[in-house]
Amino acid sequence: MLMPSLFGENLFDDFFDDFARPTKHVARCVTPSTAVMKTDIKENEEGFELAIDLPGYKKEDVQAELKDGYLTITATRKSEEENSDKKSGYLRRERYFGTSSRSFYVGEALEEGDIKAKFADGVLHVAVPKKEVKPQVEEKKLIAIEG
Repeated sequence: MLMPSLFGENLFDDFFDDFARPTKHVARCVTPSTAVMKTDIKENEEGFELAIDLPGYKKEDVQAELKDGYLTITATRKSEEENSDKKSGYLRRERYFGTSSRSFYVGEALEEGDIKAKFADGVLHVAVPKKEVKPQVEEKKLIAIEG
């Protein structure tokens, strides 16, 4: 039976690893999606603060884009050199090389200049202001009646 997971994590994964799924440990090296981009979201009066963990990434590896109301954070880590021969000295490599991204709906009223981002010590801090869409009030357009 599949259990629903919250934020892509399953409570019982570690418990059942040794019983029914001994190959799961191999898969963790291949798909590190649960290990990247852990995010804390905090609300305050002005808006929302996101703290996204990106350990091992550099500022130039991280990109933020706002499109159609979605804020997408993309982080890319490239391998300098993939040596698979015996000269490299590696018995096993578990470091992740590739691209990870995560999207958050922030609303279509925001523009790129409204969102502020800062990268320090492996954590991307993003400030997203609250910006309410004001409903447009219908103006009565009266026609002058002469008489």
